[in-house]
Amino acid sequence: MDVVHSGFDGLKLSIEADIPPDFREALIDAKTRAAKQNDPVMIEWNGVALAVRKSGGMSAFSAHTGDYGAEWYFLDPLNKPKNNPGITVDFRAFLLATGGIAAARAQFEAQLQAFGIRYGDHMVKVARVDFAVDVLAPWFTPDRSCIVAPSGTRTSARASDIPIEEYGVGDGVTGLKAGQISNRQLAIYDKRREVIDCHKRGWEAIWNSRRAAQGKPPLDLADAPNSRVWRFEMRLGSKQLRNRWLIRGWDELDAKIGDALAEAYTKTRYTLPQADSNRARWPEDPIWQTVREEATAHLSSHRSYADPALVKEANRAAHKLLLDTQILGLLVSRAATEELGTDEFEAFIARHITALRNASRDHPVSIAERLAKAEARYDFK
Repeated sequence: MDVVHSGFDGLKLSIEADIPPDFREALIDAKTRAAKQNDPVMIEWNGVALAVRKSGGMSAFSAHTGDYGAEWYFLDPLNKPKNNPGITVDFRAFLLATGGIAAARAQFEAQLQAFGIRYGDHMVKVARVDFAVDVLAPWFTPDRSCIVAPSGTRTSARASDIPIEEYGVGDGVTGLKAGQISNRQLAIYDKRREVIDCHKRGWEAIWNSRRAAQGKPPLDLADAPNSRVWRFEMRLGSKQLRNRWLIRGWDELDAKIGDALAEAYTKTRYTLPQADSNRARWPEDPIWQTVREEATAHLSSHRSYADPALVKEANRAAHKLLLDTQILGLLVSRAATEELGTDEFEAFIARHITALRNASRDHPVSIAERLAKAEARYDFK
């Protein structure tokens, strides 16, 4: 089996910012014209060509910058739902396949500047990352019983409509999904079939470029028995990116996405089923070993090798020390207002803690509510 491509296939971010008034007016005009002609309208804004659609409802604008660009979704700042980021950008697969994260970031920064959108790094949130490995394996047929994933992971199969001769069986399977996109999801599907059906011939060029570099002949997609390419796509959502790995913005994405994906390839696996009832002990299928090793090699420059749990604990310990230092300083200052001597300080602390305990009990807001509000402010939870 040969790997014909590996790389990022999806990258979605949100920005907690708003579009400026002049850009908003341009989008309103383009959206109105798109609705009249029932087709996207092209506009150019400070050097960026943008296709604006009629969709988006009353409160948003949907646009894209082409196959080597991104999907943009702008909320109308004058009609924006509460607690929603003003801007969402979803980079297209061909850009990521040919330029990676660096190309996406360069477009992101240049186009936001062109749109006149002001933002800080803390306003950018990574929402989803997809990484794909394409394997030439004409003999392969995905089998849901081979998927081993953490307890509670949902697995679904997609029925095939491929002609019977391509599989040698009746209705087969063209794809598998395991997991939820908000957390961690593995998708396995017939990429050759998608390339043909959806006219995405750019992937054929990408595959054959790698094969040419390896001194191998190009694939002939018309020759199904010898050109079937299966995509193994690992998708990470916000629960993994933000909650577990603390990946929020560009710098953390660049430094730690390799760690997050490396763990994903060990948590969800494609295996060789055994008689052993403990599925965790099932060995990985050779095709999964190929996929995992290819991904690991590709992502080596995006790794810190740090355990996120240890990072969280270190941050928590540092914050505890900071708070204790502040508390002690405040108690010293409070004692000074009583004009106490040094030999009276420890007795003062004991008395004052009792007074604070009583004040907490008499507080109009319950301690449970106050603790919950305080906990929500800390990212190291």
